[in-house]
Amino acid sequence: MTQNKPKDAGKAGNGPATAPVVSNFIRQIIDADLAAGQYAGRTWAGKPGPAAVQLAGAADPARIRTRFPPEPNGYLHYGHAKSICLNFGLARDYGGACHLRFDDTNPEKEEQEYVDSIVDAVRWLGFGWEAFGDRNLYYASDYFDWMYAFAEGLIRGGHAYVDSQSAEEMRANRGTLTRPGVDSPYRNRTVEENLDLFRRMRDGAFPDGAHVLRARIDMASPNINMRDPAIYRIRHATHHNTGDKWCVYPMYTFAHPIEDALENITHSICTLEFEDQRPFYDWLLERLADAGLLARPLPQQIEFARLNLTYVVLSKRKLIQLVDEGHVAGWDDPRLPTLVGARRRGYTPEGFRLFAERIGVSKADSWIDYSVLEDCMREDLNERAERRVAVLDPLKLVITNYPEGRSETCLAPNHPQKPELGKREVPFGRELWIEREDFVEAPPKGYFRLFPGNSVRLRYGFVVKCTGCEKDAQGKVTAVLCEYFPDSKSGTAGADNYKVKGNIHWVSAAQALETEVRLYDRLFAHPFPGARREGDPEGLERNFLDDINPASLTTITAMLEPALALAEPESCFQFERHGYFVADRRDSRPGAPVFNRAVTLKDSWGKAAK
Repeated sequence: MTQNKPKDAGKAGNGPATAPVVSNFIRQIIDADLAAGQYAGRTWAGKPGPAAVQLAGAADPARIRTRFPPEPNGYLHYGHAKSICLNFGLARDYGGACHLRFDDTNPEKEEQEYVDSIVDAVRWLGFGWEAFGDRNLYYASDYFDWMYAFAEGLIRGGHAYVDSQSAEEMRANRGTLTRPGVDSPYRNRTVEENLDLFRRMRDGAFPDGAHVLRARIDMASPNINMRDPAIYRIRHATHHNTGDKWCVYPMYTFAHPIEDALENITHSICTLEFEDQRPFYDWLLERLADAGLLARPLPQQIEFARLNLTYVVLSKRKLIQLVDEGHVAGWDDPRLPTLVGARRRGYTPEGFRLFAERIGVSKADSWIDYSVLEDCMREDLNERAERRVAVLDPLKLVITNYPEGRSETCLAPNHPQKPELGKREVPFGRELWIEREDFVEAPPKGYFRLFPGNSVRLRYGFVVKCTGCEKDAQGKVTAVLCEYFPDSKSGTAGADNYKVKGNIHWVSAAQALETEVRLYDRLFAHPFPGARREGDPEGLERNFLDDINPASLTTITAMLEPALALAEPESCFQFERHGYFVADRRDSRPGAPVFNRAVTLKDSWGKAAK
């Protein structure tokens, strides 16, 4: 089932236009909400704010508002790319706005470095947060004053209290899935006592952990998340945005729904692990709206299945371990499933957007094979990458009847499916580099490349006949000897007179660019790193590090056609026969690019599995 865009879609400027999209359960919810006029009466002050601010605004020009709310405590990974494409894509397709919000409520783990990297990653994926004249880049920490006021409002309404139990006592009294919790002995403090304690917490009168502010809901609730959850804790820590202004900080489950409401979010889309938190999300917003602190209609939370991708780990803890223990060379290592790593590897924003569209959105957890992502990258790179010739395992080829000191040019298309990109000149001479695997002395059946007595075409060049080879003292072949047919040059009338089965690529030895090429592969050799194998003893926990692929990076010195010396960082090419490569954005220098393999031409892992 396909769904056409609303007639005013795309006006928000939240991302690149796309073809009609496939419907999913989230789009069906949005369609129903818009058809019912659920958000038709909203007002927007042009900035976040509580009810008094929003109700003074004009009609909201955005039909819907979504948000991407990362915590700035690390680098974004492939799973975040799915969420970015979903949230910004929905805003774009429905004529809405998507906000970029930094959920910076934990002062001990957040840094400006991560803020900057997140901004860069969202921009790189092709999305922006500007819409209808508003910038829509926000920080949860900018709402701390409102959050604190709302917490006092809950206390006044009898919906919150200060608990002085230790963390261990609170944990023990919380109960289990089969046993209800036990009321805190401090649950019935008066409003005045709670306000006094909470204000003294705010003013720094107590050490960390001395008290917490809890919502008063139901300690017997079958949903443990509704058993008087903590909503404020004491943290004497400097915050990256607010400095030392605060020593009490809101819990995520308290802050997140308030942030959504302050920003006029209509559809708060998150992953399935927050489904059990939705009752508290709704409980909190309803209490604050009843008190006149938040404007209706309120946001609604919708959960979808997070990305589960084979051959990678997306756990932040495991990613940190890979970096800190030196299993990869930093957060932008091209083998790491971070967006900064993907960018260095040569993966494209368009490939990620295609991937997000292809895997879709569902309520059920499922595993996506890594080959789906690779295929999306191949599909995009095949369209955009100009072709170049590279010899990755060089072996000298000498054309013995070609005049010494002479050179000429051959013409090669920049893209076989795009003649409008024209052709490039490739130098040709007496000595060339070819792939070592393109010559054998004793060929197996079906081998059509170079061996003594056989003829092949040098791609874009001449037909040559192998006459022998030279070897070193150990018997290793050091040069292949050939004779060429002068009237066989590709693109000339005589070329059709030669019928050969082999066609090999080459670069001129005299003009070749000798440079470093990094052959990246999957970081893990097993689709489920750390998972138990069939036959493993019961209860055995595997270390995911044991599944690291020892061949995930091979660094070689390759010979490339000389035009590649001018490659700019992040420029992508198809190295004919080998795959898609990018000039490394960090290590390349003018005239001396370093190339990373993004993806091979075909799925070698799928073949290996068969």
